[in-house]
Parts: sequence; structure tokens; C-alpha cells
Amino acid sequence: MNKCTILSLLCFSILVSCNSGTEDKTYVMIETDLGNMKVELYNSTPIHKENFIKLASEGFYDGLLFHRVIKGFMVQGGDPDSKDAPPEKRLGSGGPGYTLEAEIGAPHFKGVLAAARTGGASNPEKRSSGSQFYIVQGEKQTDAALQNFERQKGITYNETHKNKYKTLGGTPFLDMDYTAFGEVVEGLDVIDKIAQAATAPGDRPVEDIKMKIRLL
Repeated sequence: MNKCTILSLLCFSILVSCNSGTEDKTYVMIETDLGNMKVELYNSTPIHKENFIKLASEGFYDGLLFHRVIKGFMVQGGDPDSKDAPPEKRLGSGGPGYTLEAEIGAPHFKGVLAAARTGGASNPEKRSSGSQFYIVQGEKQTDAALQNFERQKGITYNETHKNKYKTLGGTPFLDMDYTAFGEVVEGLDVIDKIAQAATAPGDRPVEDIKMKIRLL
């Protein structure tokens, strides 16, 4: 191999190295009366990312409620029927009129943004709701619990995943079943504040918790 070839390969190698991991990041801000959450949307889930950007840019989420809150589990919103909904109205079945192809793979640490979906035999492809999402609160996990989930689901967590589950917490029982497509990078404490809300039967907060989502 001559010197020119070696130099060309070296330059190519440096270029690849410099470009790896430098994809543009996309952020949205979820604003609530209890504080704001800055969320990074994953490039690895382009269908969900682009759909969320589209809806947020159209103002779809503005004025909607976190209509389902379960302490130690997650907080859920994105049902268009929740806007100006009276207290007695049952929520959770609304959407934009379409579903999304599943992009399952990312784990469910605390702060992860994931798509809600219909469960059971009626949705074998695990397609996501077109608009409803949840943000994980979860609980801290032990090595034994994570090993059990690995056996049940046929997956292997790397050390980074294990450490996050043990220090931050999360809901590993949802892994490989729901599409996670982003994560809170600022404002994790807001999840805890929302999760503390008093709820009525059906897990709807007694006092409305409204949202507004904007692109950054």
C-alpha cells in the first residue's frame, strides 16, 4: 500500500470518527403549572420523533391534561378529549385518528418519554397511539430484579442501563413492549411533582394539570 493510499484511509478514518455521535439533537419543552421539562427526542425513533414535532408545532398538545397519573409508575397525557374536559368525563381513548408503527428498543428509565398504546390481542403489532404519551417515574431496581426481567424478556442490559435503573429508577417491565422515543434532560423533579397529585377513580388528577409543548 503506497503512502497516498495510507494517507487517504487515515483522513477517512478521522472524518468518520469526528462525525460519529454528532447527529443534531431535537428538544421540546413540556410546560406545566408545576414546572417545565426539557425533553430530547431520540433520532433512533424517527417515526415517533417527526410525529411529535408535527403535533407540537401545530399546538395540538396545548391545553391538554395529564389525565392519568400513577405514583411510582408514570404520568400520561396527550388525549385531545382532555381539553376543557369536565371532571366527570372519562379520558384516555382519544387521539388524532391514526396510530404509529412501533419502534421498540429503548429502555424505560425514569424520565423516558414513551408512546401509549392499546394493549392485548387487538394490537399484536404494538402500534402506538398517534398522540398519547407517558413519562416514566418508576422505582429504583435491584440487580436481582433486572436479571429477572432479562430472563423474562430475553434481553441483556449493559452496565450503563443497569446503573441507570439502579440509581434513577424506571419501569423495566415495559421494555420491549412500548416505544420509548425521548427522555427528560432537565426537570426530572417535575415528574415527581405531577405524580404526587391527588387522583380520583380512574387515576385522573383531582386538580387539572395542563400542558403546553413547544419546540426548542
